[in-house]
Amino acid sequence: MKISTRGRYGLRILLDLVLFDSEKPRLIRDIAQSQKISEKYISRLIIDLRRAGMVRSIRGAKGGFKISKDPEEITLLDVIEVMEGPLSVVSCVATPEKCEKSNLCCARDIWTTINADIRDCLRKFTLQDVVDCHNRQKAQRGLVDYCI
Repeated sequence: MKISTRGRYGLRILLDLVLFDSEKPRLIRDIAQSQKISEKYISRLIIDLRRAGMVRSIRGAKGGFKISKDPEEITLLDVIEVMEGPLSVVSCVATPEKCEKSNLCCARDIWTTINADIRDCLRKFTLQDVVDCHNRQKAQRGLVDYCI
């Protein structure tokens, strides 16, 4: 299993919206500039985030995008599945009917367990955890140690 740019960039868009949360909605142009992602790609990705209710769009001259849920309510599993579809390490875990041997396959049982463990792990982390990590790293980069 590999998380694609859709999943990674979806998380970065959400992180950007939380970090720059203010009264003023965030423009795609500003997200693109701060995250170094093309505006065109963000425009396509943000549609899925909006449909999932994670982001809301504000129309008009002072429009843009804002986060619509509390960062503690958005898990990494939510982000990955919105951006990439249902998480499945192998196709027979999500759709056993596609494999005629799925009922008798010991490997499928193992894949199912691994899949559940990965889902549980991604469910444990929230967007707030990513924000907190970002803030810790930012604080560490800003520290100057004058010890001799």
